[in-house]
Amino acid sequence: MAKIDAFFKLMVDQGASDLHLVSGQQPIVRLHGEMQRVKYKVLENDELKSMLYEIAPEIKIKLFEETGDADFGYEIPGVARFRANFFNQRNGCGAVFRQIPSTVLSAEQLGLAPILMQSALYKKGLVLVTGPTGSGKSTTLAAIIDYANKNRKDHIITVEDPIEFVHQSHGCLVNHREVGRHTKSFSAALRGALRQDPDILLVGEMRDLETIRLAVEAAATGHLVFGTLHTVNAAKTVDRVIEVFPADEQSQIRNTLATSLKLIVAQNLFKRIDKKGRCAALEILVATSAVANLIRDNKTFQIPSAIQTGKKQGMVALDDAISDLLTKGWISAEEAFEKCVDKAKFLPFLKTPPADYFG
Repeated sequence: MAKIDAFFKLMVDQGASDLHLVSGQQPIVRLHGEMQRVKYKVLENDELKSMLYEIAPEIKIKLFEETGDADFGYEIPGVARFRANFFNQRNGCGAVFRQIPSTVLSAEQLGLAPILMQSALYKKGLVLVTGPTGSGKSTTLAAIIDYANKNRKDHIITVEDPIEFVHQSHGCLVNHREVGRHTKSFSAALRGALRQDPDILLVGEMRDLETIRLAVEAAATGHLVFGTLHTVNAAKTVDRVIEVFPADEQSQIRNTLATSLKLIVAQNLFKRIDKKGRCAALEILVATSAVANLIRDNKTFQIPSAIQTGKKQGMVALDDAISDLLTKGWISAEEAFEKCVDKAKFLPFLKTPPADYFG
């Protein structure tokens, strides 16, 4: 057993989402959204580096030595998988580990809207799950892929950095590819995937022009593509996809995106106040013909209004999702106010307005 495994088991036992190991500091875990120090000595650089290198693949150690950054997946059989990130900082090396449950939570367990499950059965198109880092995008996507895996008979290819949730093949054949280990880059994997008879493609992160271009083209040419972006809402997601392209290509990509986009889910995580744990507020944009026209005509600023009038089609505005959680008594008014769009709507729920609110 690797020396560092004791920290991982402590993390799992406590239900922590993240483990921070940094030279010059005690170990810290993130428990229900809050950082808490572990009762352990301050970590010295050489000791920590030895622990980290004991579990890292040789190719990732070499990458870390050359660049100061490295990502990979690590698994303790029967315990959990972890997403690892190594980095250098002022006092030496550091690492952050995110726990990935060994079992995929189902859509029912997560309480996902029915339309998200329907997206798993689409024959083609682009489905994007967005939100800030740590907002649960991977968990939502894993549930959708799990639903497809159990209800279709197709070929699923996932491209991630690193591999997070591992899906055993059920009705579908599932192939996992990790950037840096099984393929050079997201774009290289996507180009290769189109020659591998895929039905469903999962792109762990659409982080550059070439990857976004290939993902949109794959969705437009008969494949179902799921991807993630670090954007805060549905309208910003559409803008992000378009703006990454050169100006002379943006008109064409608007048309392609208007045709291929099916669904955008933008989510935020909240700390629960009724019990331990966290819950998600999901904004849902369904790409109806009206929404497609807004994208095509460069009127994405009207998308929030389209969401408000599209409730019958399954659309949900972020503020409405937050309001629902607040009404249930699951989240605090302070966090609802902090993460909502329309501050005035949530102001009456606060005992005192924040000092930096000038509405």
